[in-house]
Amino acid sequence: MESSRTAAVAADTSDPRAGLRAVAALRVLADTLELRQVEAALRAGMNWQAIADALGVTRQAVHKKYSKRVDPSILKPRSHG
Repeated sequence: MESSRTAAVAADTSDPRAGLRAVAALRVLADTLELRQVEAALRAGMNWQAIADALGVTRQAVHKKYSKRVDPSILKPRSHG
């Protein structure tokens, strides 16, 4: 189902079963897109705080949600200099 059609079904309250399935599908899509954007942000040099600010959440929340899900080649090891 195309995402704009899915959004329309999710907004339509006449068939709650279909609406709930559409909401769940949109949630999966949003989570996938968010992960891709977090990875893009890290590749672009943004830090966890800047990403958190853009998402409207705390740095701790975004780090907890994504630090183990992002492509490990993106993350630079911390220097202890």
